Amino acid sequence: MARVGFVGLGIMGVGMAGNLKKKGHDLVVWNRTKEKCQALEKEGAKVADTPADVVKECDIVFACLADPDIAMDVVFRDDGILKVCPGKAYVDCSTVDEECSNKIGDAITAAGGRFLEAPVSGSKKPAEDGTLIFLTAGDESLYKDSQPYLEAMGKKHRYLGKTGGGARMKLVVNMIMGSMMNAFAEGMTLAESSDLDLSALLEVLDAGAMSNPMFRLKGPSMAKGEYPPAFPLKHQQKDMRLALALGDKLEVPMPVAAAANESFKRARMEGKGDLDFSAVHGSLRKAK
Repeated sequence: MARVGFVGLGIMGVGMAGNLKKKGHDLVVWNRTKEKCQALEKEGAKVADTPADVVKECDIVFACLADPDIAMDVVFRDDGILKVCPGKAYVDCSTVDEECSNKIGDAITAAGGRFLEAPVSGSKKPAEDGTLIFLTAGDESLYKDSQPYLEAMGKKHRYLGKTGGGARMKLVVNMIMGSMMNAFAEGMTLAESSDLDLSALLEVLDAGAMSNPMFRLKGPSMAKGEYPPAFPLKHQQKDMRLALALGDKLEVPMPVAAAANESFKRARMEGKGDLDFSAVHGSLRKAK
């Protein structure tokens, strides 16, 4: 079985890489802080010293990085992905804007490699369970070649055409999710302030047309004022910012998303960035 690389073992990447290892793939990993590689190393993964070393040892490398700046750094740094690109394949699962994805894709292609963007829909638990949704775009031959790996990490994958399509789709999805979460948090705060039973609210919502897995999963913890991180609030706010920038570029009015972004920004300023994005509820409760 071909050796596969994985760069970025954060809250998402560690689960994704773990599922590749569980499916029997020979795995090489790298992370900026090596301590995060230890669990996979114990399971038999090889730990590389640099991103370039991962590419040297693998024909295909996946990455899941926190933001556009880190995604660019891992590719363009002196010991980065771009140093060993001819004949290699790079699949970037990071959530970045279209401009970032195109810069990376163009550089990889110009160096003789193949590039696929593949941002994911899902959070920590789906990453651990192998039930992510991959929104791919770029080199179609690489999309076909990467399917066994995508299927080891996810339940569904969709090809969306040329590079940029995956990035745009992911920002739209996360913008909708963030706006929904902000409205949900406001509703829970209003219900609590109205002396309503939050468990009754959750039951009513779940029985009607607004029933959805996010409310069902997050609601009980939010009612307790607990926000264990599955998708960090700082990442949700970053995605809202990028989605709003896309809206500005395309002259699409987005007043609801803009208002939600302000709530996430306030929560982040209050030190809630590393909590789950549902912690926007804690910020609203504090403000009432």
